[in-house]
Amino acid sequence: MHEESYRRNWATIAGLHVLEPGSHTAGAAPGNDIVLPASASSPRIGRFVLNGEVVRFEPDAAAHVHIGDRSITTPVDLIDDEADKPDELEVGGIRMMVHRSGQRKTLRVWDPQGEQARGFLGFRWFPIQMDYRVTARFIRDAAARDVKVANTFGDVDAYKTEGVVEFTLGGRTLRLRPFTTRPKRFYFVFRDRSSGEETYEAARFLYSDLRDDGTTVLDFNQAYNPPCAFNPYTTCPIPLPENRLDVKVLAGERAYPVHVALPKS
Repeated sequence: MHEESYRRNWATIAGLHVLEPGSHTAGAAPGNDIVLPASASSPRIGRFVLNGEVVRFEPDAAAHVHIGDRSITTPVDLIDDEADKPDELEVGGIRMMVHRSGQRKTLRVWDPQGEQARGFLGFRWFPIQMDYRVTARFIRDAAARDVKVANTFGDVDAYKTEGVVEFTLGGRTLRLRPFTTRPKRFYFVFRDRSSGEETYEAARFLYSDLRDDGTTVLDFNQAYNPPCAFNPYTTCPIPLPENRLDVKVLAGERAYPVHVALPKS
């Protein structure tokens, strides 16, 4: 299910365009501010206008742009992907959505038939090893707080954290600080001494659930690469200094077969 989701939602991203205040024309023609993949079919679909926190899409009359089953023929203020149900524009075989990266608004573009999607090399995993499945003790902070976390696109995002988990791996006592994505659900962004060698250089992700007895099971066999491992048009969090483990974790997903350079922000 994880691999299916990654192939559909992340390997198919074909662009990430920063929206500065003002107007940005978009379409398949080279002269646009935002040049869409050729499968968008229309030389110009309209323009995106950023005014404060609002991104408005103003369609061209000849463009056939939809949000779901609704044809967009008049200007519309777009709901970005911070919401549960963001607006997703479709034209030809292309999908677009306003994505927030830190304080910046961007336009994320998907092309299921594009070069990025067709060139995706898939997943490689270490053999499952039960020594990398450990029980950790949750040590709660005095109060929950938001921490600022840099991402690979050069922006800073905020994540909620409530404490650290402590566990033993390879005879060593270690700690990691998870983010809380929902009550009793932990999200770990970590590096270890294998990062940049056997595993992806920037980080890997891992989820776990807090149990009623104050413990959580960390199964590093399920640690996986963020989408920035294989797609340069993604915005992935960089591990906090305290989440850089001084051990090799040779479990979970291996490094992507080729190095993918991240775009300059």
